[in-house]
Amino acid sequence: MTTTLLSGDCRELLPTLPAHSVQTIVTSPPYWRMRQYTDDPRELGQEDTPAAYVAALAAVFAACWRVLRDDGTLWLNLGDAYANDSKWGGATGGKATAGLHGAGGPGRRKVATGLPAKSLIGLPWRVAFALQDAGWVLRSEIIWHKPSAMPESVSDRPTRAHETLFLFAKQGRYFYDAAAIAEAAQEHHAAAASFKRSGNKRSTAVVPGSTATHRADRPDVLYSGGTRNARTVWSIATAGIPDAHYAPMPEALARRCILAGSRLGDTVLDPFAGSGTTLRAAVSLERHAVGIDLGYAELQARRLDGVQIAMTALETTP
Repeated sequence: MTTTLLSGDCRELLPTLPAHSVQTIVTSPPYWRMRQYTDDPRELGQEDTPAAYVAALAAVFAACWRVLRDDGTLWLNLGDAYANDSKWGGATGGKATAGLHGAGGPGRRKVATGLPAKSLIGLPWRVAFALQDAGWVLRSEIIWHKPSAMPESVSDRPTRAHETLFLFAKQGRYFYDAAAIAEAAQEHHAAAASFKRSGNKRSTAVVPGSTATHRADRPDVLYSGGTRNARTVWSIATAGIPDAHYAPMPEALARRCILAGSRLGDTVLDPFAGSGTTLRAAVSLERHAVGIDLGYAELQARRLDGVQIAMTALETTP
């Protein structure tokens, strides 16, 4: 398997990648006004308004469209933010910036959302609707539940314990391996298991290694025993790394998306590669990996050491 690390702005580098060269995209862009990762003025996430942030992301995924295969998928993880136009420091509320995010906070300048104070902005859905308007098929909303959520100093709303993951496709029919991420059925009887109907084009494959059974009154239905189709709530613990990156995606989350969205030997892209978690997961699952980021090249290479089989420079086309 090969891993390609490209350093720079993904909006500039995506047009250089070959068309239809990627089977699935798994990414978590910088969240709006949450943290500043580099000193590069092109860094996404530092826009003055939510609308500008949404527009910037929409431009990125417009460029991704050309690179993605027609039967490919996009898995997009995004966090939300609250409006606080009356305070300095944007989403972090000024003085708390350094305490919450260290020196990598977004700074002490006002941002304008135009929303009432304390309003949840709904950024993941604003981005999702923008991509939908651009022609993407919004196939699923998945809740990434964090079993050990970070505490929040609030007493007038619940503490957030989840983020949003969207599954997009370019068309109604696309590659999706349901068996690869099938879950254990909560009750081991036919009604709780996934099934396959003979001659039904919409049927799902029986999970290999499971105990298949036939229902007496439906001999055309084959049940897969102790498994069921994946649900839309995924409980995956956050996972830090002993390096200078504040918010890595858990490798378990990336692996689940890659397993569902690609086959052995396919190519996985992360246009916001960050610490290289998606790349690490892809290569460990015997997929090729392409990552783009403004920074973190040394960190990515360090985390991929011992995982990748080879490093290669990607042949680009105009």
